[in-house]
Amino acid sequence: MKAPVEKAETKVGIVGLGYVGLPLAMLFVSKGVYIRGIDIDKQKIESIRKGMSYLTDITDEEVRQLVASGRFEPTWEYAAVRDVDAVILCVPTPLRDHAYPDLSYIQSAASSIASYMKPGQLIVLESSTFPGTTEEVLQPILEKHGKQAGIDFYLGYSPERIDPGNKDVRLESIPKVVSGITEACLQKLTFLYGQVFDRLVPVTSPRAAEMTKLLENCQRFVNISFVNEIAMVCEAMGIDIWEVIEAAKTKPYGFTPYYPGPGVGGHCIPVDPLYLEWKAKQYQLETKFIHLAKLINDQMQDYVVERISKHLPATKTLANTRLLLIGITYKRDVNDVRESTPLAIFEKLLAMGVDVSFYDPLVSQFELNGQTYASVDLTADTLKNSDYVVLLTDHTQLPYDLIVTHSPLLFDTRGAIKQSHPHVVRL
Repeated sequence: MKAPVEKAETKVGIVGLGYVGLPLAMLFVSKGVYIRGIDIDKQKIESIRKGMSYLTDITDEEVRQLVASGRFEPTWEYAAVRDVDAVILCVPTPLRDHAYPDLSYIQSAASSIASYMKPGQLIVLESSTFPGTTEEVLQPILEKHGKQAGIDFYLGYSPERIDPGNKDVRLESIPKVVSGITEACLQKLTFLYGQVFDRLVPVTSPRAAEMTKLLENCQRFVNISFVNEIAMVCEAMGIDIWEVIEAAKTKPYGFTPYYPGPGVGGHCIPVDPLYLEWKAKQYQLETKFIHLAKLINDQMQDYVVERISKHLPATKTLANTRLLLIGITYKRDVNDVRESTPLAIFEKLLAMGVDVSFYDPLVSQFELNGQTYASVDLTADTLKNSDYVVLLTDHTQLPYDLIVTHSPLLFDTRGAIKQSHPHVVRL
């Protein structure tokens, strides 16, 4: 009698170990899948090997457990993909000159793995991008060595839906949109992701999946920009926008609350819609909502500075005011300053010659125009010695009682201070 044949362990290469790639690697490993994690940033690889996390959503202990699992191998060598069953690309897609998509990370990663691909390998793109990227940009690079997608290898797109800072939703419970350039490609992708995600949402093409991601982020971008405009109108009319939103939320249908702030930031919401705006122009189409939303979002930096000036004491001007900004990251409970509006406001105030400092529990320092700026210690004395405190990022761990008690004047741009105080002004 023949011995039973053991099922071969699934091996997956994940290229890019940032906010998307590393959590995805952890999920796959937790489901018994062997992962080779690849990142050209050697500091990230060394950090992982030492059991140290560089992401606020992941603890050092979780990184140590990942390494100790025996199913995760971090490396900066692309040759590591030569014997894996699938390769997932989770690389950045920023905007070049704030105007059009920069696909250089996708192109570089694809070129690097192309020569190592084995027959029957599945390649999946997860990076946010414009419709057509998978088939028009990625596929030709992978086919340069004579291989044909859908025959020699399989190709698909599945948009990431990571929400940095959100600890209430498990990654595997987020429905996963999947697509392939052929039915066979979709089947391969479905089999892989079906091992780790609770629910898959197949769509007919990578272009549809790419557009799905853009629709999600465009909707948020337009609506947040809209509520920021309403906030400006409410302030001019002497109406509390936060009270209005809470009242509107009581409607049991047809209303979804969005909240104002100093502007939309990060690597997705203010960036992804501009991919679509750029692509639509190739079809002689104008995306008017996206264009207007960007105008309003860009306006928020100046509006916040204007509001700071408006509420200064009569004896003060910005030129002789000590400003303390609290929160420099683009979003609550993340340590990411990419496309950060608070950082842009900091830079704007510096350019105006304002005496400005910052505190952020998640960012010890950052570089700006060749100079390093370090976070101050947040103490009662630090607050008292500031003329004006501006809350720009409402991190959960901030000592709000300390801030309210000792700030001579506090401008809350996030609606974090719920109770009314005579020295607290809200956006």
